[in-house]
Amino acid sequence: MDNTLYEFGMIGLGTMGRNLLLNMAEHGIAGAGFDVDPVKSDLLAREAGDAAVKGFTGLQPFIQSLRSPRAIMMLVPAGQAVDEVIGELLPFLNSGDILIDGGNSHFTDTGRRADYLSSRGLHFFGMGISGGEEGARRGPSLMPGGDKGAYAAMQPVLESIAAKVNGEPCVTYIGPGASGHFVKMVHNGIEYGLMQLIAEAYGFMKQLLQMDNEAIGAVFARWNAGRLQSFLLEITQDIFAYKEDGSGLYLLDLVKDEAKAKGTGKWTSQVAMDLETPVPTIDTAVAMRDLSKYKQLRVALAPAFEQRIALPDRPGHILQQLEQAFYCCMALTYAQGMHLLSRASVAYRYGLDPAAIARIWRGGCIIRSAFLEDMYQAYSRNKDLEHLLHDSSVQEKIAASVPGARAITGLAVAGGIAMPAFAATLGYFDSIRSADMPSNLIQAQRDMFGAHTYERKDKAGIFHTQWQPR
Repeated sequence: MDNTLYEFGMIGLGTMGRNLLLNMAEHGIAGAGFDVDPVKSDLLAREAGDAAVKGFTGLQPFIQSLRSPRAIMMLVPAGQAVDEVIGELLPFLNSGDILIDGGNSHFTDTGRRADYLSSRGLHFFGMGISGGEEGARRGPSLMPGGDKGAYAAMQPVLESIAAKVNGEPCVTYIGPGASGHFVKMVHNGIEYGLMQLIAEAYGFMKQLLQMDNEAIGAVFARWNAGRLQSFLLEITQDIFAYKEDGSGLYLLDLVKDEAKAKGTGKWTSQVAMDLETPVPTIDTAVAMRDLSKYKQLRVALAPAFEQRIALPDRPGHILQQLEQAFYCCMALTYAQGMHLLSRASVAYRYGLDPAAIARIWRGGCIIRSAFLEDMYQAYSRNKDLEHLLHDSSVQEKIAASVPGARAITGLAVAGGIAMPAFAATLGYFDSIRSADMPSNLIQAQRDMFGAHTYERKDKAGIFHTQWQPR
């Protein structure tokens, strides 16, 4: 195999890069991988066996092993590392070669790199990849955006390795520029929101209903067998079943309650604010990860504000309401993300197809769920929906689940149980369904203290009032 010319190159042989190469090999695509760490190259060789895959620790031999025009994917940490890799590659690349950034790069960096590489005669696109280790190996959801010609050249490869739902590959051309990485960023923001909702449901059952791990795990398993079916609930039920070898203790109880993050949720909130598009569930999820890091402070404050929690009556009925509440908030989290995508599509001229995005998220990715089929159908009926809540079928399902969200949020507040994502999501719903908001008072205040002016309901124009006598 030393003289083989490989069809595809991968830079970065961590979990994702290695498994994507193995996935390609199973679909008849000979791949070469590069990593400066020989341990990772050796691991690729062991796992590949007789497959047409080879690892390299030297950049030049790696480049020379690739068929021209070369197709190379980078899977390295976002930020400066991507620019450094591009800088190292450029002396060895020729006009017409294709470079793909498969990491979680910020979309503004992707746009900058696309312009620069195009000026050098190279084809480049950013591609969001979702599915984790298992997805990379068995079929991820892929979100490529940028150079359309480069995508067309890579389309057969990407469709072969992507997850399949009803025979359809979970990959599509997202749009121009940095649209692929933008969509992946919002995907990750939705992921933050959904994970926070699951965590809050766990806290509610543990603290207010005083359920043990086995009972909580059984609830999540029932949810996952019904309309709430999703990858995140699937792994959650498995977490609640796992006991540490030797101790017999649930490992979850030994995991420190400080949540880490890599920044994509924060980026989603920041961009949403720039585009003046509210995503309060995602904002709250980011804030709660930050708050969780203040463990020492939380422990110090806990005794001063300790309160007795009374077990509510009819816990079985409350669990039914909790299922409704989770469904309501889950659906509204997706709706917030899709609203942000629709606004970004206009602002950045991405021309996003919401039905196609919902379709490729149905399989392979971390946020895949039964509800995505409802989303896909809604946008297939009307691709120009300004908001998912305009769809009559979604309206009906949300309306039926809102009472549960109100009941659970009320119980949590009364019981002193923190469920900020549930509360923020319900507040979002009650605001976005309101024909009149109290924001007129804010405008009057702004005009009174800063002469910022206001508009009126009864006549056109811009107005300023001297609210107090001089």
